[in-house]
Amino acid sequence: MERMISLLAFVLILLASTASAATVEHTFNVASNTLQRLCRQEVKTLVNGSLPGPVIKLRDGDELIVHVNNKHGVFQMFSGWADGPAYVTQCPIVPGRSFTYRFNITGQEGEWWDANVVDVEHELTTSGGIPRLSDAFTINGQPGDIFPCSSNETYTMDVRQGKTYLLRMVNAVMMNHLFFKIAQHKFTVVAVDARYIEPYETDVVVIAPGQSADVLFTANQPIGNYYMAARAYFPTPIEFQNGTTTGIVHYVGVPESLTPLMPILPDFNDTETSYKFYSNLTSLTTIRNPHWHPVPKNVDEKMFITFGIGFQPCNGTCSGPQGSFLRFAANMNNISFVLPTKMSMLEAFHGGVQGIYTEDFPDNPPMVFNYTDPNISLDFSLLVTQRKETRVKRLKYNSVVEIVLQSTSLVAAENHPLHFHGFDFYVLAQGFGNYDPINDPNKFNLVNPQQRNTIGVPINGWAVIRFIANNPGVWFVHCHREAHLTWGLNMAFVVENGPTPSTSLPPPPSDLPTC
Repeated sequence: MERMISLLAFVLILLASTASAATVEHTFNVASNTLQRLCRQEVKTLVNGSLPGPVIKLRDGDELIVHVNNKHGVFQMFSGWADGPAYVTQCPIVPGRSFTYRFNITGQEGEWWDANVVDVEHELTTSGGIPRLSDAFTINGQPGDIFPCSSNETYTMDVRQGKTYLLRMVNAVMMNHLFFKIAQHKFTVVAVDARYIEPYETDVVVIAPGQSADVLFTANQPIGNYYMAARAYFPTPIEFQNGTTTGIVHYVGVPESLTPLMPILPDFNDTETSYKFYSNLTSLTTIRNPHWHPVPKNVDEKMFITFGIGFQPCNGTCSGPQGSFLRFAANMNNISFVLPTKMSMLEAFHGGVQGIYTEDFPDNPPMVFNYTDPNISLDFSLLVTQRKETRVKRLKYNSVVEIVLQSTSLVAAENHPLHFHGFDFYVLAQGFGNYDPINDPNKFNLVNPQQRNTIGVPINGWAVIRFIANNPGVWFVHCHREAHLTWGLNMAFVVENGPTPSTSLPPPPSDLPTC
């Protein structure tokens, strides 16, 4: 599943388009390797033995073929049959088996545990409690020289004064949004989630788990060494990884031993800075962006989805500090999602197999309350959910869907990064408190809203998104805080086939993994 992304992530670089398309082919070997960080050696699951993973360079229009050989017991992460979430679009690639992914192309920070991440996940699921914190954030696989035994391997970027550089950033952290700065330098953000935006000038980038950003900066300061640094944005009053990871921007011509300047990062609870960044981005709609399509004005399906954290009875199966009474559970519209185990949902959809999922995910929350009231957690009846089910929402091909995403304050108010597989969506508006269906639609940007596939819904707030369901198949929607995914803050859309073969889901490939 996607929860392995911080170790298995690869780097995909999309270059300028060319007149003719090419086929780019790679082989990924997934296996265990020993790495040393923070004065310790740990066995990690890697792609081709590297952290970060291998670099794939593509041009617009290329076909990408990736052969994945699973030499270790992990799930794969990667449209239709090649999307990859285990038991959603296919069964896991079991050890010793392979699968080939094919893509048509149009169009990092990470984290470290002094432990095996599989054990960390197992501890989370069996205890019913909160996840173990990581021991460090990383930039390109390295914690940075603030951490012990890390100075010699700190990521360093050589620059020449007056030159402009493109940073392609991915937040591969499991649980935290990040603030990112380079001391005394400013950025121009030109794309988010692989979609062009109007160039946005800022001295700080905010990036949620699973999000990406393309950022320009010019080496226009006195030659010297400057830290690039990232730390958590985490406004929820619970424990979190409070370290700062660093890399070094080294101007060619000065000694590498010269002490770098450190940027002043926002406070970990600086919601004002986070919201300013996220809410000020708009799409590039001019002739410079041939991929822009105007926002569809007529809506076919409207949904209102609440989400947050609650509890579920343990029935004696928990081993955490809260004992055997309750375990944490997350939900969307009071449904705590559970993956099937006998067959993937996409195979069931394609074959018309019943009993794998039900198509009754509610369009509105079954319980209406003051979602962002800080005292709402005193109502125990709202905290406990009994319903752990595999429920999806069925959509007609090419229908226009508008969703109000409403965060709740149950247990703790959080900034949830929600990721949609299969679609980019328009972010029409976002704000704090409870969504107002009378007045908040007046705030909708229907001219040039940013497009995303992952949105950080503001803490104690809401966001409204709109997309076209023009991709037939089964598409996972989940929180990109990995513990929340494990707890059930997920759902899925089943999109019906269109009227032609090219708008319908093709048959499964012959090497599709079986359960």
